[in-house]
Amino acid sequence: MRIAVLDDDPAQTTFVHQTMSAAGHVCHTFSAGRVLVRQLHRETFDLLILDWVVPDLSGEEVLRWVRSALTERVPVIFMTTRDRESDIVSMLNAGADDYVVKPVTANVLLARVSSLLRRTYQLDPAPVKAAYGDFEFDLNAKQVHLKHQLVTLTQKEFELALLLFQHLNRPLSRAHIVDMVWKQTVDIPTRTMDTHVSMLRSKLGLRPENGYRLTPIYGYGYRLEQIGDEVSDARE
Repeated sequence: MRIAVLDDDPAQTTFVHQTMSAAGHVCHTFSAGRVLVRQLHRETFDLLILDWVVPDLSGEEVLRWVRSALTERVPVIFMTTRDRESDIVSMLNAGADDYVVKPVTANVLLARVSSLLRRTYQLDPAPVKAAYGDFEFDLNAKQVHLKHQLVTLTQKEFELALLLFQHLNRPLSRAHIVDMVWKQTVDIPTRTMDTHVSMLRSKLGLRPENGYRLTPIYGYGYRLEQIGDEVSDARE
């Protein structure tokens, strides 16, 4: 998952970054609230970890902005030294999904993050297959079957297709896609991503007549939408 961390303590951001990266997540750190908000205008994240007291815009203000301004509900963990019951209640009522008091061990933080991600995205801890309507993804073999017929995809096409279906109906920024598919190789040409999207649209039949629409969002990224009946999301 793609995680944003807001904390102005370099030791703390290093700790969180190392903990999340070791678990396979892509972690971006921010030391000022307004900087994070600017990025949230341009990029998508799967989870936010917010400290309370940071420069120029507090974690509380960032949380309230996220809940009022973003159309997609992004899960938020508040991580701070403030341990009064009234503070905890206040942030949970403001829209935080969890509240962790510093200092916290790596194991506890990772457990809280994993639990929240599972609840939010209905993740199986060790999925073998992921099914979305007529599409079945074999996560071990890196293969996709459409109506039980194998569709030949490259590794990057498979990873991009899976990411789009995992975030069905949600806009994904180009930066998000680059992080998760190209593993932070940020200098890939724009046409590279566009070509992969075009190939998926063709190979998987992601067109309105088949119940899906894969469209670019100008200056932002892409969105895969299902038209009509909601997709069935099941994992074995």
